[in-house]
Amino acid sequence: MLKGERECFAKLSNINPNENIAWFHCASLGEFEQGRPLIEEVKKQFQNYKILLSFYSPSGYEQIKNTPLADWVVYLPNDTKRNAKKFVDLVNPDLVFFVKYEFWYNYISALKRRRLFQVSLILRNNQYFFTWYGKWFSKQLKHFEHFFVQNKETESLLNTIGYSNVTISGDTRFDRVMTIANNAKRFPDIEEFCNGEEKIILAGSSWLPDEKIIAQATKGMNIKLIIAPHVIAQSHINEIQELFPNSILYSELSQNTKQSNVLIINCIGILSNLYQYCDIAYIGGGFGVGIHNTLEAATFGKPICFGTNYHKFQEAVDLINLKAAYSICDANELKNILSTLLIDNEIYNRACNSAKKYVEDKTGACEKIISHLKSN
Repeated sequence: MLKGERECFAKLSNINPNENIAWFHCASLGEFEQGRPLIEEVKKQFQNYKILLSFYSPSGYEQIKNTPLADWVVYLPNDTKRNAKKFVDLVNPDLVFFVKYEFWYNYISALKRRRLFQVSLILRNNQYFFTWYGKWFSKQLKHFEHFFVQNKETESLLNTIGYSNVTISGDTRFDRVMTIANNAKRFPDIEEFCNGEEKIILAGSSWLPDEKIIAQATKGMNIKLIIAPHVIAQSHINEIQELFPNSILYSELSQNTKQSNVLIINCIGILSNLYQYCDIAYIGGGFGVGIHNTLEAATFGKPICFGTNYHKFQEAVDLINLKAAYSICDANELKNILSTLLIDNEIYNRACNSAKKYVEDKTGACEKIISHLKSN
């Protein structure tokens, strides 16, 4: 990251200051996935613009640095007055989008009188903007042309500190997952694995605590299981293979003719497309860092299970309220929920329909943002 920050200005020095540039800043990979549909739409609607994409975290930059979506991908240097002025002078951006909750004081100041936006913004009342000691920073928000927020609470919070230039546009991730579902890639080897009468359970972004619970819960069940772990280091793949001794690795699937009901995905980049093949999805992280992306499964209309650490994720709370998702605390509870979903068609179909409708009803954030850009 430090090396990338040092190289940033050298990359930017090649930019023609007369270019029309749209700059998107994302903290990490998750925020990039959130901003991606908007980047795609800006490229489509403003074809004379070039795209600059910046990251704070290596987890975003290192995976996305060669994306064809952007003309330049850089680390954003530290938020000093000197760095901010130099960066903005070199880039001379016409449009600037900070994704989700990026607030860089000196960069915001350097961008005054430019078209600066927050997109998919979500705020909580305990953040410093809404405290007596955060008033100095809240005044800096006057440099944003518009705030495109995820929910009513964020709109109300911004109103309390004097900002009415707010639109509840929703979360651009819904647009992203809908695009993935509508253009889902096919995987013939996995389709062949899924052939048969057994129902398919897919564990996405799982961690070892998830996998231990899944192993206990599915023991003796007549199902097929696909495990796509969050970490694919060989040491972790070995741990999964110990839990499921007769499993097959995806990298060996085409050559492996032995029968197995457990497939381990030992590569990255395909999980979001795999939910099309399952009957029930299990999303990992709920017994540690917090659950991962539930929307990728919901957009395919799949019932979802996950652990207990989900309360900070609004879509997970919403899906539970809609009976499209279920939180479990141990293997027995997971086994009972899986059994119910696999046996009771009415409960299963209601969960499927509720999940899919939830995503469909919340798409359209990019359209609202583009409409604002064109009309102002």
